[in-house]
Amino acid sequence: MPSARPVLLIHLFGLDNGMDLMGWTMVFKISQSSEIPAFLAMQVMDQANQMQAAGGDLVHLEVGQPSSPPPAAVCSALEASLGHIASHGYSVAMGNPALRQRIAEHYRDWYQISADWQKIAITPGSSLGFVIAFLSAFDKGDRIAIASPGYPAYFNSMRALGITPQLLPARAKQNWKPNLEALVADGDIPDGLLLASPANPTGVVMRDAELEAVCRWCDQHGVRLIMDEIYHGLSFNERAQSALAYTDKAIIVNSFSKYFCMTGWRLGWVVLPDDLVQTAERLAQNLYISAPTINQMGAIAAFDCYDELDAHIPRYQENRDLLYRGLPKIFLGDHAPSEGAFYLYADVSALTNNSVEFAGRLLAETGVAITPGVDFDSCHGNTHVRLSYAGSTEEMKKAVQRINAWFAKT
Repeated sequence: MPSARPVLLIHLFGLDNGMDLMGWTMVFKISQSSEIPAFLAMQVMDQANQMQAAGGDLVHLEVGQPSSPPPAAVCSALEASLGHIASHGYSVAMGNPALRQRIAEHYRDWYQISADWQKIAITPGSSLGFVIAFLSAFDKGDRIAIASPGYPAYFNSMRALGITPQLLPARAKQNWKPNLEALVADGDIPDGLLLASPANPTGVVMRDAELEAVCRWCDQHGVRLIMDEIYHGLSFNERAQSALAYTDKAIIVNSFSKYFCMTGWRLGWVVLPDDLVQTAERLAQNLYISAPTINQMGAIAAFDCYDELDAHIPRYQENRDLLYRGLPKIFLGDHAPSEGAFYLYADVSALTNNSVEFAGRLLAETGVAITPGVDFDSCHGNTHVRLSYAGSTEEMKKAVQRINAWFAKT
């Protein structure tokens, strides 16, 4: 006969809040997968927004969010879609075919690449695109090499899924680019490689020849490449090429958030290789059913607005140059030029070895919100901070004035 086990029965409907449960303490399990670091940029934004709501005069350099609204044609298309019954229901899991077809045309228009629209999946933001990529191509325990510093949600999503991020340190003297040959030399070839160009938080842009070499390296060594092209369209020299030009085995992730100025719409897309299309579709069906249909219908118009969107790029470049010229040299430190996206990754090692405390003081004493470097680099981020220059030029001028006045006092 099995041994008796103690059982605690609680009649919830009759439970008195002050009731003594005879010394029992109810302890519920918390998943170890949830034990990932916070996304500090979002925490700083939350704190800054609270200060602003309380009447504070804030300058937001903490998040990569364009201050420009979506193109007028996109907003008009969204409004027009409100009257269509179909816009209020589900789309298929891979996304609205008309939008996927328009994205395929986008690859032809920008890159002269023939992309199969049926391999394109629309996701609720690029964040879910990365999750689809990780789940479709990798198993628990696999390793994905990734440049450090890098976008924190990469690392944290991998860890939550049981995938190990294999950090590839990159410093300013290397123009923030990791040395892939070191992986071959060590004989420690990972299962995957994730790179971004233009990159967050450094603004580094890979040259076409460098990207081609990476694609060939991955194909040669059987390494699945995930290429983050979220900031495509936002480079200050020539337009970055897509990895699709050099390989059909990579996973390409992109988004409507940055170039298209549609952050809150939460729409991204993934271009999949042949062997992952069905797997990604099944994952999408089960994880989120579909991206928001009405937003997808509005987004189709975004690809008719290149001229309007390109007009923002000179402002971003002006904002970057204004920060470079105006900020104290001791604040910028040892940095590599930002050639794309809208970020400046500053070396504040001469000022602090605690970037969290430093960013907190700057916010509290000047109202300028920046992101601590530990968000992007667990090893060296304590001496770096990221500034986003996606806002208005007037905001950049205000930030420079406040930071310089702060230095004059301290």
